[in-house]
Amino acid sequence: MKHTPFVPRFLRAALAAVPLLAASSGCATSAPAANPSPEAPSAAAPKAAQAPLTAADARQFTSRVNDELKQLWTRQATAEWIKATYITDDTERNAASVNEEVMAYLNRAITEAARFKDVQGLDADSARMLHLLRVTSPLPAPNSPDKRAELAAIAAKLEGLYGKGKYCGPEGKGACKDLGELSDIMAKSRDYNTLLDAWMGWHSISPPMRPLYERMVELSNEGAREIGFQDTGALWRSGYDMPPEAFEKEAQRLWGQVKPLYDDLHCYVRARLAKQYGEDKVPAGKPIPAHLLGNMWAQEWNNISNLVEPYQGQPSLDVSAEIQSQKYDAVRMVKLGEGFFTSLGLKALPETFWQRSQFTKPRDREVVCHASAWDITYDNDLRVKMCIKPTEEDLVTIHHELGHDYYYTYYYKLPVLYQQGANDGFHEAIGDAITLSITPSYLKQVGLLKKVPEGDKGLINLQMKDAMEKVAFLPFGLLVDQWRWEVLSGRVKPADYNASWWALREKYQGVRAPVERSEKDFDAGAKYHVPANVPYTRYFLARILQFQFHRALCQAAGHKGPLHECSIYGNKDAGKRLQAMLELGASKPWPDALEALTGERQMDASAILEYFTPLRAWLQTQNKGQKCGW
Repeated sequence: MKHTPFVPRFLRAALAAVPLLAASSGCATSAPAANPSPEAPSAAAPKAAQAPLTAADARQFTSRVNDELKQLWTRQATAEWIKATYITDDTERNAASVNEEVMAYLNRAITEAARFKDVQGLDADSARMLHLLRVTSPLPAPNSPDKRAELAAIAAKLEGLYGKGKYCGPEGKGACKDLGELSDIMAKSRDYNTLLDAWMGWHSISPPMRPLYERMVELSNEGAREIGFQDTGALWRSGYDMPPEAFEKEAQRLWGQVKPLYDDLHCYVRARLAKQYGEDKVPAGKPIPAHLLGNMWAQEWNNISNLVEPYQGQPSLDVSAEIQSQKYDAVRMVKLGEGFFTSLGLKALPETFWQRSQFTKPRDREVVCHASAWDITYDNDLRVKMCIKPTEEDLVTIHHELGHDYYYTYYYKLPVLYQQGANDGFHEAIGDAITLSITPSYLKQVGLLKKVPEGDKGLINLQMKDAMEKVAFLPFGLLVDQWRWEVLSGRVKPADYNASWWALREKYQGVRAPVERSEKDFDAGAKYHVPANVPYTRYFLARILQFQFHRALCQAAGHKGPLHECSIYGNKDAGKRLQAMLELGASKPWPDALEALTGERQMDASAILEYFTPLRAWLQTQNKGQKCGW
C-alpha cells in the first residue's frame, strides 16, 4: 500500500507554512474583515500585558484561538485543496500567501500560550489546549524577525534541494533521473552495481544541505528555548503526554518488544540475499548493504518479496483481476470501503463527500495523485483525493484513507485544537488497523474472492509479504528521530552527522553503507522528512498501534482463533469500541483514548508478535544453523 504519509492537520499548518513562505511573491491577498489579521490577532492580546495572567484569561485566550484558527485553517485547507487538484503557478502562489498568514498567526499564538505556563488554577481543557498549542510547530521560529525570515528561507531551500534532486550519471554525463526513476531501479533491478549506482546517485543530492541543516538546528533550537523547551527535539517529544525523557524510554521499550521478530526476519532475508548476490557481498553475521533491499532507504523490503518468497509457485490472491472483471469503477470501490465502516454501525459519509472528492485523475489539468484524506472546513466537509485505479492496492488504500475521514467525522464538533489524533501515531494507525481486516474471508464476503485459500504455504507467503513491509519498517521508523533528537540536543555535533547516522542504521536496522562514507556526505538528508523537518516517530508508533487496535477490536468482536484470520467486518460491538475512541480526538491524553478502544493504557507491541506467530515459527526453523545478528 502506497499513499502520501498522513500529517495530522494540527501540524499541517506549521509544516506547510514554513517551506512555502519563501515561495510567496509578496502580493498576499488581504483577508476579509471577518477573518483574523495575522498582523494583530486578537489572541495575542489577553487583557493587559503587565497584569498577572489568570485562569479566566486562559479560557478567553483558548476560546479565541480556537475560533480564529478554525477560520485560518479553513482558508488554508481550501487553498491547499485547490492547489492539489488544480496545479498552476497561481494556485501555488495563493496557497503560499495563506500559509504565510497562518505562520505569522501561529508564531504569535504559541508565544502567548507560553506565557500561561505558570498560571495557577487552570481548568483541564484550558491547560490541555495551551499545551497542544505550545507543541504545535515542529519548526519553532525565534522571535527575532530577521532570524525567523532566515529560518523560513533555509526551510524552503532545503525542501527545494530535495524536490529538485536529480542524478545525471557518473560525472554528470548521463541522462538525469529523479527520485521516482531511481526508486524504480531500486525496486526492480537485481544487478548489484546498477543498484549501487542508483543508491549513490540519489545520496549525492544531499551534501549541499549539510550547512543549511546545521543552521536550521541552531535557529529552531533558539525558537524552542524561547517558548520553554530545552531544544526542538524535546518539544517534539513533549507531544506525548509524558516528559520528553520518559517518551524516549517508551520508544526504546516498544522497540525491545519487536526486535526479536525483526532479527528473525533480518537473518532469513540476509541469507536469501547472499544466495542472490554472493556471500562475499552479503556475508553472514554482518549488516546488509543498504542498496539491496528494494528501497532507497532500506525502510521497507516488500519490493524484493520475490527473492525471499518462502514457497514459489503458490497461487496468489489476484484480487485486482476480480475487481477488473467485475468492472468496478472508482466510485464503486469507494462505496465498498464505506460499506466496511457502515457495517460496524458507523454513519454513512455525507453527501458532500461524493460531490467534492477527487476519485480519478482529470484529463484537463495537473493534479496531485497521492492519496490523502481531508476535512476542508473542520466541520465535516470530508473528502478524499486519489487517482483510483481498479487494483487491490488502491482498494486497500481507500480503506486506509477512509479511516482518516471517519476519525474526522466523529471529532469535528470538538474545538479545533482537539481536532487531531490522540497522539500523532493514532491517525495513521486507525486506517492501517482497518486494512488488517481485509482478509481473504472479508474479500469473499464482498464478492472479490471466490474461495478462501487453505494450507500453510499460502499463509506463510502472505505473512512474509506483509512482514517485508510492516516489520522491516520498524527500526527505520524509530531511528530517524533518534538521530535528530541527538543532533538537536547537541549530543551529536555537526562534525559527526554522517558517522552518527550510519551508527544508528547499523545498530537498529542491521544495514550498512554499501561504500565508504565520510563527513563530506549528508546521507540523512537523502530522506525527505529530514530536510523537510517532518517528525517521523509517528510512523513507528502507527505500526505498533495498528496491531494493538486490531487485536482489541477483534476481542470486542468475539473473534476466536488466530489474530491474522480476524476481520471485524459487520461487527457492531467492534464499531462501538472504535467510535468511542474516535469521538475523543485529542481532547484527552492518549492513554485515555487508548483505553477507550483497547481497555489498556500503555502502548503494547506484543500484538505484532501474535499476528505474525506462524511466520516467526517458520523463520526460526529456516534460520537454524545460520549466523544471525550483526
